[in-house]
Amino acid sequence: MSKILVLAEQQFGQLTNATLHAVTAARELANKVGGGYTIAVAGSGIDAVAQKLAGYGADAVLQFEHPALENYTAQAYAQAFAGAAKATGATLVVAAATSIGKDMVPRVAARLGAGMASDVVAIGGSAGALTFDRYMWAGNILGTVKINTAIQVITVQPTEFDAAAPGGTSPIEKAAATVDPASLRMRFVKLDSVKSDRPALTDASVVVSGGRGLKEAANFDKVLAPLADQLGAAIGATRAVVDAGWVPNDWQVGQTGKVVAPSLYIAMGISGAIQHLAGMKGSKTIVAINTDPEAPIFQVADYGLVADLFEAVPALRQQLAARK
Repeated sequence: MSKILVLAEQQFGQLTNATLHAVTAARELANKVGGGYTIAVAGSGIDAVAQKLAGYGADAVLQFEHPALENYTAQAYAQAFAGAAKATGATLVVAAATSIGKDMVPRVAARLGAGMASDVVAIGGSAGALTFDRYMWAGNILGTVKINTAIQVITVQPTEFDAAAPGGTSPIEKAAATVDPASLRMRFVKLDSVKSDRPALTDASVVVSGGRGLKEAANFDKVLAPLADQLGAAIGATRAVVDAGWVPNDWQVGQTGKVVAPSLYIAMGISGAIQHLAGMKGSKTIVAINTDPEAPIFQVADYGLVADLFEAVPALRQQLAARK
């Protein structure tokens, strides 16, 4: 019977929602290989996070504390989680494919001498012959891979696994994390984050995104933001406008940005480069507004409007206001 370990993610004492999607993946694995799963969380002063995780039916929640884990650094957290995996004898290690997951989990796999599959979207096979589906070539190919090492490590796309529902009560076991501060070659300096009253991009049910068709940075505030506020939506952007400095990096949707799958995704002035499509084509309903009828975005859109967004968006806002 395999031992499954979920690596929970938290920042500043707040559980990252993506972890609940990783718990769902762990439940799928448990159904295939038998047994249950354990959740490990690392940090400093994270009692509240451990208490929340204890409501998701794990065999146990392992709370690893160390002063070096007060703020995230890849090296310190990789040491802590690799130590957790070794201490539990885990043979399947699961985490969410967030920016932190992508940064830290490969280091955990290396410390465990484990093969790894990243950005997994589906789990197949059965005990002893598990397979993992993951998109390749910017989402153009769905590959099925098998990990041949004794310990298997995966990160899962939160957009492809539902968030776990609460259920059951788990015991919390506290322990000192295995971290060697003298070996760390990086230190936390500060976190530059974008503060907003809008929903987080990866959690929002509605996302309004803009591309180069908005023509200049000011139009994100003049045209896109009012529509987003009217819909209670998060704001996204293409890599091109992020690289141009129009909007913060935190807004980027795509292969090298954030992967989202909201109920409604509105793409304004976005041509639909393959890298951008890889980050949003899993959305439930996609609406595209573009002046070019041949734009690739229309190939994935459920509803397409060939129009000037500077005329279409005010008309759309007027119609939305009239419905209230």
